[in-house]
Amino acid sequence: MQSPDAPAKHMPGEEGIWIFIVGDMLVFSLFFATYLYYRGESAELFAASQANLNQSYGLINTLLMLTSSWCVATGVQVARRGAFMAASRCFLMAFACGAGFGVVKVLEYREKISAGITLNSNDFYMFYFMFTGIHFLHVLIGMGVLLYLWRTSRVHVAGPADLRNLESGASFWHVVDVLWIVLFALFYLVR
Repeated sequence: MQSPDAPAKHMPGEEGIWIFIVGDMLVFSLFFATYLYYRGESAELFAASQANLNQSYGLINTLLMLTSSWCVATGVQVARRGAFMAASRCFLMAFACGAGFGVVKVLEYREKISAGITLNSNDFYMFYFMFTGIHFLHVLIGMGVLLYLWRTSRVHVAGPADLRNLESGASFWHVVDVLWIVLFALFYLVR
């Protein structure tokens, strides 16, 4: 039983965003399990293909995603304190990190395709292009969400409903970040 003096527990955002997030995480969990199964079946092929990935691109994108999540978390925190212009700058910086992620991902895809490596090259690259492509779509949608957060925070958060919207958008962006961390580990690091 919670004491009357204890702070109330707070779940950020709307309940609906959490239903979406849980569903999205379940789908990606199936993706990850499928990838690991096929990796176990063709370990040599996957290891040889993985050696052709540019780990620098993966690391830069990981740093961009982590930085963007920090900016989003900071933006929500300062919005809660009423510092709306600071919040809008945080969301804009997160958007810039997302755009940077996109640029790096396009460069990486271009490098692979120029080398003749495509979705049809082998199972590893099929998974690589499909899963990172689906994640990239999440990034693009998330960048739209970040623009909404930026715009909302620029016109000042009017009340609890606006703050819940900021939290919902931030929660989605954090999931995009977490998904990238797992993809980075699976494709670039796991040997």
